[in-house]
Amino acid sequence: MQRIFLIGYMGAGKTTMGKELSKRMKLTFIDLDYFIEGRFHKTVRQLFEEKGEETFREIERNTLLEVADFENVIISTGGGAPCFHQNMEFMNEKGTTVYLKATVEELAKRVSLSKNTRPILKGLSGTDLELFITDALKKRSHFYEQADIVFDAEMMDTETDIIALGKQLEKTLSGYKKG
Repeated sequence: MQRIFLIGYMGAGKTTMGKELSKRMKLTFIDLDYFIEGRFHKTVRQLFEEKGEETFREIERNTLLEVADFENVIISTGGGAPCFHQNMEFMNEKGTTVYLKATVEELAKRVSLSKNTRPILKGLSGTDLELFITDALKKRSHFYEQADIVFDAEMMDTETDIIALGKQLEKTLSGYKKG
C-alpha cells in the first residue's frame, strides 16, 4: 500500500508531477483542491472569498483526513495545506511526503503564467512577485522542509523534463524506506 503526498508552493509542479507519477506508478491521483471543488461545487477561490481563510483551512483539513484513508494514491495538496492544523505531521504519519522544491525565480516564472486564476497574485509581477514568494516561503519552508523527501523540481519546462523528473522521483520513492 502506498500513499504519497506532494507538497510545495504554488507553481512547484505538484499537479503536473502527481499526474506523471500516477501514470508511472499506476496509482490513483488526487488533487486536493480539485477534490474540494468537486465536493462543494465551488472553486477554492470562491470558498476562500465566501467563507474566509479559517473556514477554508478547516474544509481543507477535513478533506485531507478523508483522502488520507485512500490506498495506493498520490495526493497533491494546496500550497498552504502543510502549514495549518498540524497537517504536515499528519501527512508524515499517514504516508510519504515529498516537497517539490524550486527557486523563487522559477516559481515566479510559473505562477506569472497563471496569475488570472490566482487572485492573491493579482497585480504582482517581476521583483514584486519574487518578493511576495520569498516572504511566503520564509513562512512556509519550515513546514515544507519536514517532508520525508525534498526533491528538486526546478526543471519542468518541457514534456521531456517532466518525464525525466517523474522517472527520477519514482526511483527516489522506490528506494526510500520510512524511518
